[in-house]
Amino acid sequence: MSMLADPVALLPELERLARLAGAAILEVYATDFTVERKGDDSPVTEADQKAEALILPGLKALTPDIPVVAEEEAAAGRVPAVNGTFWLVDPLDGTKEFIKKNGEFTVNIGLIKDGVPTAGVVFAPALGVLWSGAGGQAWREDASGRAAIACRKAPASGAVVLDSRSHRAPEKLTAFLAELNEPCMENAGSSLKFCKVADASADFYPRFGPTSEWDTAAGHAVLAAAGGEVVTWDGRPLAYGKPKFLNTDFLARAKAGH
Repeated sequence: MSMLADPVALLPELERLARLAGAAILEVYATDFTVERKGDDSPVTEADQKAEALILPGLKALTPDIPVVAEEEAAAGRVPAVNGTFWLVDPLDGTKEFIKKNGEFTVNIGLIKDGVPTAGVVFAPALGVLWSGAGGQAWREDASGRAAIACRKAPASGAVVLDSRSHRAPEKLTAFLAELNEPCMENAGSSLKFCKVADASADFYPRFGPTSEWDTAAGHAVLAAAGGEVVTWDGRPLAYGKPKFLNTDFLARAKAGH
């Protein structure tokens, strides 16, 4: 069976690449780094670029025929043509959190097949936590070891709802919260929000406002492997390979009946 037929077989190398990129990120994190601005005025640092430069050759060696869409390459105008199967890479998701030095930033590597995230690794280097998932199996690994994870059914009262630290849409969020019984609000940066739903430390991640596919693919893959889903607000699965790789608003949650 090929690795693509069994995406779980890809995870050890994806985890290695994410940790390698994370180590490079932490080297920059420990310095008085400078922040530049990209064409869309979003911030970028040396850490974003160093991490991507480590991940891309690793993916090329692992799957030579699968194109890679990566955030900094895309910002430079280098976007490969994609057909059914491709990688989405965000070498440093949560650059704003990185700049604030709050630790809530991640390395994201996700594999898309026919519009669906099928394998993903999310590594939070400053926190020392890694999440990975594929083929209906997901894991969380930290200093205390590695354990299988799964979403939980949202409680009838007190569901944990995650809000973005850097992107707020208070009116829409208030409307969503009004549908729940005594929800508990928590904040988290970057793709950590998907992972918290995946490992049952949260229940919902409603997202209002723009994201790119490389922001969400890896976390989406982990969540799907843990029994969760990401849907648009009209209930359709969030799909990948869209024009300009831009997402609409969405909701991450456990699948109904899970």
